[in-house]
Amino acid sequence: MESVPQNPEAPAARRLPPLRSAWWVWAMAAPLYLVGFFHRVAPAVMTAELMRTFSIGAAALGNLSAFYFYSYVLMQIPTGILADRWGPRRLLTAGALVAGAGGMFFALAPSLGWACLGRFLIGASVAVAWIGLLKVASEWFPPRLFAMVTGVGLLSGIVGAVGAGPPLRLLMDHAHWRTVMLAVAGATLAVAAGVWVVVRDIPSQKGFADYPHTGKGKAQRPIFAGLVEVLRFRNTWLLFVIPGGFVGAILTFSGLWGVPFLTTQYGMSTARASTLTSIQLTAWALASPLFGWFSDRLGRRKPLYLAGGLTALGAWCALIYLPGLPPPVVVGLLVTTGCASGAMIVSFAFAKESVPADLAGTVSGLVNMGVMLGPMVLQPLVGWVLDACWAGSLVAGVRRYDAAAYRVAFSLMLAWLAFSLLLLVFTRETGCRHYTEQS
Repeated sequence: MESVPQNPEAPAARRLPPLRSAWWVWAMAAPLYLVGFFHRVAPAVMTAELMRTFSIGAAALGNLSAFYFYSYVLMQIPTGILADRWGPRRLLTAGALVAGAGGMFFALAPSLGWACLGRFLIGASVAVAWIGLLKVASEWFPPRLFAMVTGVGLLSGIVGAVGAGPPLRLLMDHAHWRTVMLAVAGATLAVAAGVWVVVRDIPSQKGFADYPHTGKGKAQRPIFAGLVEVLRFRNTWLLFVIPGGFVGAILTFSGLWGVPFLTTQYGMSTARASTLTSIQLTAWALASPLFGWFSDRLGRRKPLYLAGGLTALGAWCALIYLPGLPPPVVVGLLVTTGCASGAMIVSFAFAKESVPADLAGTVSGLVNMGVMLGPMVLQPLVGWVLDACWAGSLVAGVRRYDAAAYRVAFSLMLAWLAFSLLLLVFTRETGCRHYTEQS
């Protein structure tokens, strides 16, 4: 593993943190993001159970799933500001405690309203996970590793998403979904304890020297002034909208509607369909750190982002509009859309380089808010269109939607992704250099 250059004349207690220490702190901050991603996509393999338990159709199920995103999006600006002011330790600990409580509400919900409240609490609390993880990466790692560490962060989240695929389906084949989700809530409370014991906001709290790139030493701006300052930069506005097209497509598909699409259109079992959507998410996770690493090495942000978006759009079009594809082709297209969507990870380094260093948390919160706008809007909207196009077919008391309905509904995903590519053209390239270093 690469070591961090040290000053041999510096006292040992004030040297920069070795990477093994940085990764250890990061590894204890990451589980909440894993848990958050698990909850984000878990409804995909629970569609039939949730529709049957609460007697709902596609629109209501999409809305139930989206309650996670409603609160998640609302929390992004406060989370970014709090990350700059409070630091990740307190933020992640509080988030894990509330997420555990929300998981219990969802697992024990006697009605749809209580289930929505549980999802709302989960989304609001795990909203701190990604920004907290970015803050840890910014404070504990050299700047040259930030994009790569960010990609590994997404990989940790996808581990949770994969756990919400075949493993969750297997557990639900042997236990009620409420029992499984209650166990997950208990594990989340344990995560809170781990964060509090191990994670520290900055290296100096563990006896190391702090990196000079974090904007320390500056007087903290008033909250509103910091937000206004971030919004002065064109890239902030563009990168608020752009990643929502990438993430909205993949989480609307793999996070909710992909499993019923594959089971009804290709005759797959729920277990096999959830395996394929998990493969798509895994491809997304594995490609993300590679996009971050390659972008750092290339010294550019826009070219890789555009290439990934164009590839994803083409693969999505083939998957949605070409009927009766052979199974290997379906798998190949799912892997391609997953890999190409990994380009969105560049957004966070791109945005961080576009604003003053002391506002890194604020701009990260805004960008992550835009990321989650995609699935927040698309999941219920796709469900609404499916219900509008429903031909009246029922299977075991659950609505079955035909290929034409899916084509119309999924076209919404493609429209946003195409719009994202258009906006990417107008972003200002940073050259992988911080805003203060750009000419």
